[in-house]
Amino acid sequence: MSWNTFGRVLRFTTWGESHGPMIGAVVDGCPPGLALSEADIQPFLDARKPGQNKFTTQRQEADLVRILSGVFEGRTTGTPLSLMIENTDQRSKDYSEIANTYRPGHADYAYDAKYGFRDYRGGGRSSARETASRVAAGAVARLVIPEVTIIAYVAEIGGDAVDPDNFDAAEIQRNPFWCPDAAAAKRWEGLVDEARKSGSSFGAVVECVATGVPAGWGAPLYAKLDADLAAGMMGINAVKGVEIGDGFAAARLTGEENADPMRPAEGGTEFLANHAGGIAGGISTGQPVLCRVAFKPTSSILTPVDSVTRDGEATQVRTKGRHDPCVGIRGTPVVEAMMALVLADHKLLHRAQCG
Repeated sequence: MSWNTFGRVLRFTTWGESHGPMIGAVVDGCPPGLALSEADIQPFLDARKPGQNKFTTQRQEADLVRILSGVFEGRTTGTPLSLMIENTDQRSKDYSEIANTYRPGHADYAYDAKYGFRDYRGGGRSSARETASRVAAGAVARLVIPEVTIIAYVAEIGGDAVDPDNFDAAEIQRNPFWCPDAAAAKRWEGLVDEARKSGSSFGAVVECVATGVPAGWGAPLYAKLDADLAAGMMGINAVKGVEIGDGFAAARLTGEENADPMRPAEGGTEFLANHAGGIAGGISTGQPVLCRVAFKPTSSILTPVDSVTRDGEATQVRTKGRHDPCVGIRGTPVVEAMMALVLADHKLLHRAQCG
């Protein structure tokens, strides 16, 4: 692999494969003196881990993190933080039938075309198992930006969207879908369960909002905050689209409709709208930073799909094993983690240039 590192000042590198002995991350550039222990990281991994309910993959992983370096007497030292998570429930035999066959929708063919070799056991590095490492790194990033609150939630599954009028932030923690709309969550129970039983899958849209981001983070042109957010989110497994603010909907507005009017306010400036998603010219405006992330349906399905073997022969593939009927559900904590990692990096970049 040619590139496994993300970030400029706060950088993290993930390592390991889906069916290897362990996975992990190395976080470099973390400021010294921050209180950090495994207990600060574990809750975020617990939110992402598999096997929590019938709507996610039944792979059973405790996802217990160990800090191997970079902490002394409970505080970060400024040296690289090495985070490790063991893989304990691999079932590589589930993938023996596709060792010489490409699974449509997966990275099998592309990896083989690039490297002439691939790890077919769960996809190796292309597996969503890698995202546990990002979530661990994201927990560290949150310590760098204590002024920021990040919340992500599933806004749509299989084309069925939440009703904004029913939005209840407290509801997000009450259902297995990270859904802020109790009525939508109830509908999704039947929708996703039907897909699970039939061996099919659904896509999802995850929204993420960061409040408390001050004006000034980001930079023009080649270090835009929204560009790095888009890159970070697109790097998540199964993500096929990212919108900042109104995103594609902005293309259907007039200039008057899309403007974010401003007026003087006590202690600063008040915005009357946030079509820009809290970012203008690549720099945060002080408004909530908002992005929407589109996850494709899980490609591992039981319905036979036309494909080819490594020898170029026609075949059909039914992907067995334990898979998420809607990968966007467990992708929600990953979206939060990437938001934290990008914002923490840009906070340190801003401090480096502007003091």
